[in-house]
Amino acid sequence: MAVAQENYNHFIVANSFVNITDPFHCDLGVILGYPPDRKVESLELQIGKGARIRSNTIIYSGSIIGMNLQTGHNVLIREQNEIGNNVSIWSNTVIDYSCKIGNGVKIHCNVYIPQFTTIEDNVFIAPGCTFANDFHPGCPDSMECLRGPILKQGARIGVNVTIIPGVTIGENSLIGSGSVITKNVAPNSVVYGNPGQVYKKISELKCKTGLRDYPYHSL
Repeated sequence: MAVAQENYNHFIVANSFVNITDPFHCDLGVILGYPPDRKVESLELQIGKGARIRSNTIIYSGSIIGMNLQTGHNVLIREQNEIGNNVSIWSNTVIDYSCKIGNGVKIHCNVYIPQFTTIEDNVFIAPGCTFANDFHPGCPDSMECLRGPILKQGARIGVNVTIIPGVTIGENSLIGSGSVITKNVAPNSVVYGNPGQVYKKISELKCKTGLRDYPYHSL
C-alpha cells in the first residue's frame, strides 16, 4: 500500500489489500477497504493517484478506481465496482456493488446508483436522482433479474430524475428535472415528464438565459 505519511493518521485502512497511490488526500473519518459481507473474487481495492476523499466516505474492498477520484462527505462506494479516471461523487451518494462507471463522470449529491448500473464517459447526474434495478421487488427470483440502467456517453440527467430498471439513456441526451424514465431514450434527445417523453433533439434546445443561442449547438 502506498501511503503518504502526512495523511496516514487521517483515515482508517480496514485491511491489507488497499492500494492507494500518492499523491492523495483523505480526510478524518474515511474508511478504505471496508470488508463486504458478500463473497467476492478479490478483496483488493485499487485507487489511482490524485484522489481527494472527504470525511466519512467509506469505500469497500474489491473495487478498481482510476486517477483523480473526488468524493464529497458521507459517500459510500460498495465492492466490485469499476470506476474510471476523473470521477466526482458528491456528498451522501451511494454507489452499490458491481457497477461500471467511465471517465469524467460527475455524480452529484444524494444520488443512488443500484447494482449492475453502467455509466459511460462524461455523464452528468444532478442531485437527488434515483435509479432502480429490480423489476419485481419481493419475487423469490428477483436477484437473478436485476438490471441497472445504462447511461450512454455524454448523457445529462436533471435533478430528482427516476430511471427504472434496464432502461438505456442514449448518447448526449438530456433528461429534464423530475422526470420518470420508463423506456429507452434515443441518442441526442430532450426528454421530460412522467412518464418521460421526447420533445426535441438536443441540437434544437435554446438557451433560456440568453448567453448563447443554443447550449448544445455542436451536438
